[in-house]
Amino acid sequence: RVAPGVAWKLWTRGEDGALPAHAPPEIAAADLTGLALDLALWGDPEGTALPFLTPPPEGALAEARALLAALGALEDGRISDHGRALAAVPLHPRLAHMLHRGGREAADLAALLSDRDILRDRGVDLTLRLRALGSPGAFGAAMGAVGRIRDEARRLRRYGGPDRGLSAAQQAALAYPDRIGLRRPGEAPRWLLSGGKGAAMAEGDALAGQRLIVVTDTDGHPREARIRQAAAIAEAELRAVLGERIGWVEVCAWSRREGRVVARRQERLGAIALDDRTWPDAPPDRVAAAMLEGVRLLGLRPSDAARRFLARVALAGLFDTAEEALLETADAWLLPWLTGVRSAEDWARFDLLQPLRGRLSREEARVLDREAPEHLVTPLGRRVPIDYGGDAPQVAIRVQELFGMTRHPVVAGRPLRLSLLSPAGRPVQVTQDLPGFWAGSYADVAKDMRARYPRHPWPEDPGRADPTLRAKRRGT
Repeated sequence: RVAPGVAWKLWTRGEDGALPAHAPPEIAAADLTGLALDLALWGDPEGTALPFLTPPPEGALAEARALLAALGALEDGRISDHGRALAAVPLHPRLAHMLHRGGREAADLAALLSDRDILRDRGVDLTLRLRALGSPGAFGAAMGAVGRIRDEARRLRRYGGPDRGLSAAQQAALAYPDRIGLRRPGEAPRWLLSGGKGAAMAEGDALAGQRLIVVTDTDGHPREARIRQAAAIAEAELRAVLGERIGWVEVCAWSRREGRVVARRQERLGAIALDDRTWPDAPPDRVAAAMLEGVRLLGLRPSDAARRFLARVALAGLFDTAEEALLETADAWLLPWLTGVRSAEDWARFDLLQPLRGRLSREEARVLDREAPEHLVTPLGRRVPIDYGGDAPQVAIRVQELFGMTRHPVVAGRPLRLSLLSPAGRPVQVTQDLPGFWAGSYADVAKDMRARYPRHPWPEDPGRADPTLRAKRRGT
């Protein structure tokens, strides 16, 4: 608009980019920490007794209760004495907690954080805004807003506890223990917050290089919020006010980036690690469990022998051999075998055959060998591997080795596919009915084979002949 008049904002109809018919109710988007504290004060922390026109979102209410518990306002889901004290302060529970724990000197910061930003386009540094309260003209701060904040600070001082001589960053850390930011590696100014979320600020900001910050205001983005206000904090300052929240944890997990199990001991404040060291003596069971996480990402990658075994198991119907089903139960059958396996390279060399065999009980192993044997035992006693990789179990074998066999071999109740070979190892017939072959097309095959391989026996009645792999001597 460039002149007096009425301005109209136009919105398209339809699903994409359309203006909603009604603005969403405030409870659907608001910070529910104050509501959660009131509900706990009234003895209904879950909010089930109140007939809300629009019930509060469960996720947002749960997040608010978690924050109250972190502030000490809730104990076992019920309001604590500290929570009752916070409920009596006309402030957001974060700031009320800061006043109680930080002392009356935190009133200036509480009032400042309760109002709109008094410095525009001056970076995100919170301490700059506190200095502007004392010299608003020097910083170009809005005098009306400064006067209002000063009045509010005087009113809030009566709610404060004993002064502790804390810095502004320490006071802010009391109010925002879930927003302590540890700078991520790299040149971009990005931080991981102690509550598990991410945050970033504009490059070139005065705080862009700080290792640790306390974030007091963001744009609310759920994944990586834009920082609007923050303060730098030294690690010693942080430990002085939040030391009880800092502790050592042992982490053993699969690293996608490194493609291996990473075992570390970390001194953590929530999601951030203030100290990070290798954990060389991590227990083997923890390493194996972490490796199993990696296996679920890498896939099973069975060897040829393991694939043949799974094909036999599937044919015998002993267990579900689909990869998804195998991974679901891998804790039971694979985990005990992962000792010493720590990387994608180790996994590429690992053979699943033995763990898969271990899934079977003795009785199941007997059923497998009976219903889907690994080999066909020929009339000569030779063990010929059965190929289970195709649409039907198959074995390739020379015709002469089956002389005298009058019953067709069966696998899992189905005829075994026989690829019959010449003395030179070339296929001459495929059959699933050996007696029928002897009585039928064998005569034509034998007639052709006698001409090609005259030193090998081609009896008229193969069902009564002796099996052999030998040829006749020359001249006989």
